[in-house]
Amino acid sequence: KLAHRFPGLEVLAGEEGRLAVATHPRATTAVGALVGALGLPATYAAVQAGKELLLANKETLVVAGSLIMAEARRSGSQIIPVDSEHNGLFQALRVGPPGTARRLILTASGGPFRTTPLAQLAHVTPEQALAHPTWRMGAKISVDSATMMNKGLEIIEARWLFDVAPEQIDVLIHPQSIVHALVEFADGMVLAHASRPDMRGPIQFALTGPRRRPGLVAPLDWH
Repeated sequence: KLAHRFPGLEVLAGEEGRLAVATHPRATTAVGALVGALGLPATYAAVQAGKELLLANKETLVVAGSLIMAEARRSGSQIIPVDSEHNGLFQALRVGPPGTARRLILTASGGPFRTTPLAQLAHVTPEQALAHPTWRMGAKISVDSATMMNKGLEIIEARWLFDVAPEQIDVLIHPQSIVHALVEFADGMVLAHASRPDMRGPIQFALTGPRRRPGLVAPLDWH
């Protein structure tokens, strides 16, 4: 139906379609936003083709971080993270010369069960797990955030994205989700990335950075 309404439109589907879109010869940028390990083949193909990759699929680096990053170095592909925490690290790290970051700190809201007594966790419901206190996300990532599994995946993602040892990555519980990431440099200075918990900010920077365009996210009120 689409091809009939739009002459010349090519309709693709399945793994073959994903690979074709990821490596389209007229595209300079690919967005990796598939869920889970499903995104690995197309993400790898985009990196192999030297595309700029806006990555919102952390599982790709969790399962094949060494492979993806090695190929990015070979092809010259730049990987820009879309996750709010990693996007914050990406921006903060631009301030210091490469190799001068001593510690990367990801923040975590703690999820909906942060203050729930341990004895009550066996009785929580899926609906409660999906009710994230600060972010509105899909079901899988909301449940992963409720169990804190998502933060474990983010540590692995940061390890590969920024080429640091696991012991250089810390997690700080921050329920308000205003500070998304912090970078501690070799001179002891700490740079924090802060904004309202709104994914439109990281997405905009991934698409338009390093330029600073007027944004859709309201500024913070520091009073």
